[in-house]
Amino acid sequence: MNLQYVIKDIVRKTDTKIILLVIDGLGGIPHPTTGKTELEAAATPNLDKLANQYICGMIIPVSYGITPGSGPAHLALFGYDPFKYEIGRGVLESLGLGIELTSRDLSCRGNFATLDYDKNIVVDRRAGRIPTEKNREICALIQSKISKIEDVEVKIVAGKEHRFVVVFRGEGLSDKITENDPQKEGKPPNAITPLEKEAEKTASIVNKFLNEVKNILSKHYPANYILLRGFAKYPEMPSMSEIYKLTPAAIATYPMYKGLATLVGMKVLPVPGETIEDEINVLKSNFGAYDFFYLHVKKSDSYGEDGNFEKKVEILSEVDRFIPDILSLNPDVFVITGDHSTPSAMKSHSWHPLPIIISAKYAEKANTYVKKFCERECMNGALGIFPAINVMPLVLSYAGKLDKFGA
Repeated sequence: MNLQYVIKDIVRKTDTKIILLVIDGLGGIPHPTTGKTELEAAATPNLDKLANQYICGMIIPVSYGITPGSGPAHLALFGYDPFKYEIGRGVLESLGLGIELTSRDLSCRGNFATLDYDKNIVVDRRAGRIPTEKNREICALIQSKISKIEDVEVKIVAGKEHRFVVVFRGEGLSDKITENDPQKEGKPPNAITPLEKEAEKTASIVNKFLNEVKNILSKHYPANYILLRGFAKYPEMPSMSEIYKLTPAAIATYPMYKGLATLVGMKVLPVPGETIEDEINVLKSNFGAYDFFYLHVKKSDSYGEDGNFEKKVEILSEVDRFIPDILSLNPDVFVITGDHSTPSAMKSHSWHPLPIIISAKYAEKANTYVKKFCERECMNGALGIFPAINVMPLVLSYAGKLDKFGA
């Protein structure tokens, strides 16, 4: 059964408003020293009150035991089957940076990295998270020296911190190639190889690009190398407006999440800053114009990937302090969850379920025995443990946007 087709037939336009707060990398596992997850250690009185008063549970990002990237995890939250719409990160990052893509384009996401040239070992996959200003400077340097490889145009655009995007534009390019990112420090970069015969030209072009960049950056410690991943061509997919009859908007500060929002037809609202408060102010000033808001918080995931338990706890506590500001807008449905778990103890995304709260009319006092918004407590929530792809149907129902199915 295609759930989107069912929803498309029974959904209706209403005046009710929905806010989906996605705290990136929200879930965790117990710290080996304290035995607490980040949520258990955080000061979250406002989230705890909502968990106690409204309905909550745990969601499985994409499927049992599958560790998702941010792309498929978000698509599932938006109600798109992540196994049907498999989208490379390069497309998402490119769209998020405002790059208009065509069918001739191959996009990929890049990290500036630190390479030990003597040992040919990647010692830091993020080059110490160099400042965004330095990133722009290095991208401009590369672009000034490389604009074309054979008959393929090359465009490099800076993102935030160590991240950037490369777009290769030409005929016959394929996304069926491997990545050079080894995913772990202490390993050599992987070779770019074709996964099918039609991708041989593309692999050759990308390898030539990497070799030229290596020559340019060899003395630019710590950003003396680049890692490329998420090679992708632009996909075709229906918008949230088409499926759900929503007028959706996105509030995010990182390019990839803006790209995700653009891909599913959301209006990306500009945020004049980097803080959670900046994002909340944009939400407040635009609340009358849209009926669905995707509000994204990134740093919780970044600190989880860094293994920084304390900083992730700080971000979760900071988010909690802004919950009253969001509630003051009186949304009809307010959903708080994450896209996936990023336990600090693992320093990576994981497959673990993560908590969710749905605050709405007809969801009151469903979890009076849940005392805190955290993994152990939300396992006892009335929603139980369920796949993230079912979040949107629940949200639409609580918003009064779904008619009866069948006779």
